[in-house]
Amino acid sequence: MFRVSVALGLTRPLVVRTTLVGDPGDLLARLPEAAPYAWIRRGEGLVAWGEAARVAVPPGPGRFDWARRWLSAILGEAHTDDEAGVPGSGPVAFGSFTFDPDAHGSVLVVPRVVLARRDGRAWLTTVGDEHLDLVTPPADPGRIRYGDGSLTAPEWEHAVALAVRQIRSGRLEKAVLARDLTAVAERPIDVRLLLSRLASRYPECYTFSCAGLVGATPELLVRRTGETIESLVLAGTVSRGTSQADDDARGAGLFASDKDRYEHTCAVESVREALAPLCAELTVPTEPELLVLPNVQHLASPVTGRLADGASVLDVVAAMHPTAAVGGTPTRTALDVIRELEGMDRAGYAGPVGWIDARGDGEWGIALRCAQIEGPRARLFAGCGIMGDSDPASELAEAQAKLRVMQYALEG
Repeated sequence: MFRVSVALGLTRPLVVRTTLVGDPGDLLARLPEAAPYAWIRRGEGLVAWGEAARVAVPPGPGRFDWARRWLSAILGEAHTDDEAGVPGSGPVAFGSFTFDPDAHGSVLVVPRVVLARRDGRAWLTTVGDEHLDLVTPPADPGRIRYGDGSLTAPEWEHAVALAVRQIRSGRLEKAVLARDLTAVAERPIDVRLLLSRLASRYPECYTFSCAGLVGATPELLVRRTGETIESLVLAGTVSRGTSQADDDARGAGLFASDKDRYEHTCAVESVREALAPLCAELTVPTEPELLVLPNVQHLASPVTGRLADGASVLDVVAAMHPTAAVGGTPTRTALDVIRELEGMDRAGYAGPVGWIDARGDGEWGIALRCAQIEGPRARLFAGCGIMGDSDPASELAEAQAKLRVMQYALEG
């Protein structure tokens, strides 16, 4: 079992206080510059800063169990005074896990300060002495220069063609291939500016920031509130139209597409198989709905359930990752194909990102439409589900449409 002194070198548990506060207004506007954390949708959620505790999660198949035990020691042994008593109050940890279990880079952080608003209530959580951090206006990064990532556009199209060939051979049914793009700014990139632009333009998405990974994901991997869990499965994509009629036609075409409907079915079934052993009740819609975002439209299926044994949100994350929506079908074969063809380390892209509190409640998304930020540099990511009838040029166009989310965040 972990002890706080062993895990952190601390001589005593964390001292945490949560107090109810008045409406803070724009949560993102309250963030100081240094290393902000965020999970925002429709203006509600959590923002945080500072680090009371931080750990690099060791890679390997047992990483989620290791993380759960570390969190149990840190959050469970904290001395907590919590006026709010709601999901997200008391001690909270933000986390980002790499897509590949064998890759380094997964991290958990307990911030020093958390400011939150949900369902008409707002609260402030501090760890140790209250910290007042200077809030300065976000700085513009200046001109952005883009470059190829691990593969050029023609090389990535070739990788798609190779994946299609393997799918048609019967080796697998679906593989999700990701593409990266590099960006270099004139000045250091202020994460707060990206968060503000993303939250404003994509209010239906979950705008997140954790350890330099910043984005706005449309895909909720899991939300746990007590015994209740929710997930939103996305698979099947088309870009927005140039007019309302074109837009409607594209949405109708997506809904009628055998390729996209089958891709969506694979993703839904992977979630059903992961959640069924954990749930006493599980509700999965028989038909998807259309999720319309400013840049693309998705086939979407909201899934709900009731946990059977009180598993924490991180236990559910461990069971679900990777879904077919970001890996493929069957999972193990798809992961082998990804390693063979992508030519890159995905890092946190398509991995779980979110937060968890001491009750085991929390919200975790799949890190899509995101970038890894370091100083003036950014690495942008996008991915596409490849099926047997996928066209490489069309998949490249879809990836470029998804990359525009973070290009907009950088350029405004």
